[in-house]
Amino acid sequence: MKKVYLISGLGADKRIFSYLDLSFCEPVFLNWIPPLKNETLPSYAARLREQIPDIAPVITGISFGGMLATEIAKADAAVRAILISSNKTHAELPRYFAAVKYFPLYRWVPASLSKNFVRRFAGILGGTNPAEKKLLESVIRDSDISFVRWAIDAILHWDNRDIPPNLVHIHGTADKLLPIRHVKADYTIQDGTHVMTLDKHAEVSRLLRRLIE
Repeated sequence: MKKVYLISGLGADKRIFSYLDLSFCEPVFLNWIPPLKNETLPSYAARLREQIPDIAPVITGISFGGMLATEIAKADAAVRAILISSNKTHAELPRYFAAVKYFPLYRWVPASLSKNFVRRFAGILGGTNPAEKKLLESVIRDSDISFVRWAIDAILHWDNRDIPPNLVHIHGTADKLLPIRHVKADYTIQDGTHVMTLDKHAEVSRLLRRLIE
């Protein structure tokens, strides 16, 4: 059975994949490693790649994890990268990200207020029933705010313009955080939100099985 390495989204952990049917593979969930001071996204991705012993791995990343998978795929043609609810280049980020870059309030807001703010607006991420929303709130509550702040900064200063050929992009048509009009996806999931691994898990599972097998 083929191993598939999964990278979760910003501030999330392997629970974001918990609704997927991954019975067709051996899932390996990569844990976050502490970022170095002022570390860039490509540098962090390179160090994360060191946690993968396979020579030609399949790496699936959601959201921020997809950006990291992009950088890993750029550096190693043997990698097969699958992006979910993510962006491959800086140009695929909505314009409002630029405002956050030039007014980086996230650096100074206390951790408790940051998490409360995100929880209040978690609806933008998706989730269609109480169980999914409860899981999202739990993931946000357990997030490491110092890691989140570093990751936001790394994303905002990521200036990738190259799309490697060993990459496949899956995106939902109802993604509010990264609207589909800004990205060029290879496959779309109708009404899929940013967390469509939860609310469209059956469709995503079937597509992953087809792409990986």
